[in-house]
Amino acid sequence: MTSEKFEGEVKTLKKFFELHCKHKHQNRKDHIRILSYNDKEYQVELNLCDDCKKLIDYSFDRLLDCPHDIKPRCRTCPAPCYDKKEWKSVASLMRYSGMHFGLTKVKNFFKLSK
Repeated sequence: MTSEKFEGEVKTLKKFFELHCKHKHQNRKDHIRILSYNDKEYQVELNLCDDCKKLIDYSFDRLLDCPHDIKPRCRTCPAPCYDKKEWKSVASLMRYSGMHFGLTKVKNFFKLSK
């Protein structure tokens, strides 16, 4: 996958994990994760609880090891790399955050149209 696609995937994970953790968990801390991809380093600043930090690290590791040149969505991947327990946790987190972001867009639309 291209560096731009990788960076977009990292930003999406960060955004979704931080929203979920902010709404659901306490004891969040600041963390920094350095990711190396295609001879480029990415510094990712995160504000997550320890459990969410472990899960996003797992997700980053899967992303770094993705064997596909054109990365498919993980839920439609022909060769999934997530273990079942982590897959369920990440899918639930993504569903929650995705629904929230969708509802935020709808709320903002109605605010603008008044």
